[in-house]
Amino acid sequence: MRRVLSAALALMLATSTWAAAPTQGHNRYKWTDSEGNLHYSDALPAEAGKYGYEIVNAQGVVIKHVDRAKTAEERKAARAELAKAQAAKEDADTRVRTDQQLLAAYPTEEDLKRAQHQQSDMLDQNLKSAEISLQSQEKSLSELLGHAAELESTGKEVPSQLAKRIASSRKQVEDQRAYIGRKETERTDTVAKFEVELTHYRELKDKLAADRR
Repeated sequence: MRRVLSAALALMLATSTWAAAPTQGHNRYKWTDSEGNLHYSDALPAEAGKYGYEIVNAQGVVIKHVDRAKTAEERKAARAELAKAQAAKEDADTRVRTDQQLLAAYPTEEDLKRAQHQQSDMLDQNLKSAEISLQSQEKSLSELLGHAAELESTGKEVPSQLAKRIASSRKQVEDQRAYIGRKETERTDTVAKFEVELTHYRELKDKLAADRR
């Protein structure tokens, strides 16, 4: 019995001694504080995460580097930069799809020119119709103003109904003139875009031909 107890006691003492002995070969944390002092620790303190740290093995070799925690401003800037990069990628993808659609819709340069010409003709027709409508409105306004002038020349008061018609007609003329101005600008911008589109189309065709060689 004494031998059994002695053996058990010896086993417990050996186990206790092994548990209390320092672990060999485990990783540690290496970090530098705000004053530039270098530290090694078995546990990672909060300050290390603030300034960044490295994990080293028992031989002192760095096996992982962890950057310091970013500030709120830095995180915001990083998100903005990521959003900018994503937007740039989406724009590039959109340009590629647009170019593919352009080449598919117009196999030849003449096809593109014909489509542009048709669109230009349509704009011209709309502009001409608007100008004809303006002429009619200006004529109506002129007649109303002439009638009001006759009444005033004879000393008669211009009826309120006539005055309202004159005001309404004058506004229609002003609105129509503004509309024509916008249409003229639209036509000018469209013609300029046609030139840019045609130049870009030629560049795409040249690149496509070069890629096939």
